[in-house]
Amino acid sequence: MTARVQYLSSSLFTTLREAPADAETSSHRLLLRAGYVRRAAAGIFSWLPLGKRVLDNVARVVREEMDAIGGQEVLLPALLPREPFDVSGRHGEYGELLFRLKDRKGGDYLLGPTHEEIFTQLVKDQCTSYRDLPLILYQVQTKYRDEARPRSGVLRGREFQMKDSYSFDTDEEGLAAAYRLHREAYIRIFERLGLDHRIVSAVSGAMGGSASEEFLAPAAAGEDTFAHCPACGYAANTEAVTVPVEPRGPGLAHPPAEVLDTPDTPTIDALAARLGVAPSATLKNLLVRVDGEITAVGVPGDREVDLGKLAEHLAPASVEVVTAEDFAGRPDLVRGYIGPQGRAGTAFRYLADPRVAPGTAWITGANERDRHARNVVCGRDFEVDRYLDVAVVEPGDPCPSCGEGLCLDRAIEIGHIFRLGRRFTDIFRVDVLGREGKPVRVTMGSYGIGISRAVAALAEQTADERGLCWPREVAPADVHIVAAGRAVQTELARDIAERLGAAGLGVLVDDRAEASPGVKFADADLIGVPTILVVGRGAAAGRVELKDRRTGTREELDIDSAIARLTGRPARLEPGGEFEEHLAVRAAAGGEVAQP
Repeated sequence: MTARVQYLSSSLFTTLREAPADAETSSHRLLLRAGYVRRAAAGIFSWLPLGKRVLDNVARVVREEMDAIGGQEVLLPALLPREPFDVSGRHGEYGELLFRLKDRKGGDYLLGPTHEEIFTQLVKDQCTSYRDLPLILYQVQTKYRDEARPRSGVLRGREFQMKDSYSFDTDEEGLAAAYRLHREAYIRIFERLGLDHRIVSAVSGAMGGSASEEFLAPAAAGEDTFAHCPACGYAANTEAVTVPVEPRGPGLAHPPAEVLDTPDTPTIDALAARLGVAPSATLKNLLVRVDGEITAVGVPGDREVDLGKLAEHLAPASVEVVTAEDFAGRPDLVRGYIGPQGRAGTAFRYLADPRVAPGTAWITGANERDRHARNVVCGRDFEVDRYLDVAVVEPGDPCPSCGEGLCLDRAIEIGHIFRLGRRFTDIFRVDVLGREGKPVRVTMGSYGIGISRAVAALAEQTADERGLCWPREVAPADVHIVAAGRAVQTELARDIAERLGAAGLGVLVDDRAEASPGVKFADADLIGVPTILVVGRGAAAGRVELKDRRTGTREELDIDSAIARLTGRPARLEPGGEFEEHLAVRAAAGGEVAQP
């Protein structure tokens, strides 16, 4: 038996008619139902034989394209010492996302969430001259992050498989070349995988560096939102969108600010209804804690603060929304009636969206319970400490590139590339001897692909109402053979499988005696191998059926022609061919040849 043939009768394989109630997304439900993964704990999954094949196929494509750009594969430990992360400052930045542990001697360790520090130290240890560079190193490895709310199956788990690679060069030109190589390799990878994807501008955040781009797979289950312009092709993660704002005058022509009695109006909607104004005329002030310091963030009342965007702008500082406890003992902070006039710089630092421009007038809290102030002018009555584009981007907002209205879509992040520069090599003082005989500081790029996330993204994008529907490059087999009958069909299915396996195809054979044909057909659709070969009623006449899983089209062929179609080899149709030989052997042995 060839190793490329897998029989379900002897496999670790069970399908589920219904997915568990906590399976929220299509990929989560289908990967569970089709027997690809099983939950071990919250956010932790076991990959079963079929799932492991798909996972390995994705990793194989990634490895082939990384090797093609000169990448060298290594495998660094997942159990890491704490010290390098203390040196970089990221032990504190990651906070509760880190899995921390101590060894028996009290030494501090963590499970690696990423490996910039460790790769940087490796290159410092191994590379001493410009002749050792440029260098691209990569690994395919499990990462660990203690997500507070793991969900969506393998899309957002606490343990996930990732390809991370790092480029090391002596100058910016080399970094730009390595970045371009990775960008082009990623495009080839996702095209080979069959993933519909978008390349969007992104913010570097805590990673730092001069530039970064995300590779997003559009899907309703995605946790990322990206903006794109149908007119000019602009695309960016909403955290990276900078909406153009018209400049305003100094605002000296506005009437003086006045305080209004506005009882029971702690929300923008209640205030706007009471005063008969649009929410956009009001100023919303959200209090957050930035590294523990109370900070106010101002946006127009018809907008929300994008906390992810705010966190990216302020990284590596931690950002948390204030709670009721934060108001305790702070009479200067009146919950629901906060205003920036007279308070910014004293009770809190004041950040604002660019729409809160100098010269604009607002209705905002008067810092007194049940009272608001009108004609509060930015630049006259209050100052902004720092402008940040932090308002949630909405459909129809002007495109930063051409001014036309933006569209918003949900997507799954499947890749991210960074031009890190010298952030980590400065921290760890990574120098090599340059061409001129003087030390040169090394510059870096960092490039990640979510291997397990790509599996889920493919499931989200390609599944239909019947189940999974894998692209050929990643499917767990090339052909799924269904023996839809009794002994003769099962034996013939196994013979065909061996011939296809010997020709180099991966074959999955449903030869389960206890399963009815209806169950086998439903499972074949659920499993999602792109080509299904049915050995059924036509077997006695030497006929089988080929089905295209995606389109549902069916074609009946003689066995040799079907094998020729699948292997690309000439059919054996002469008298005394292999199927006739098979029937003769069965008859001589007294075997059953009748139809079921």
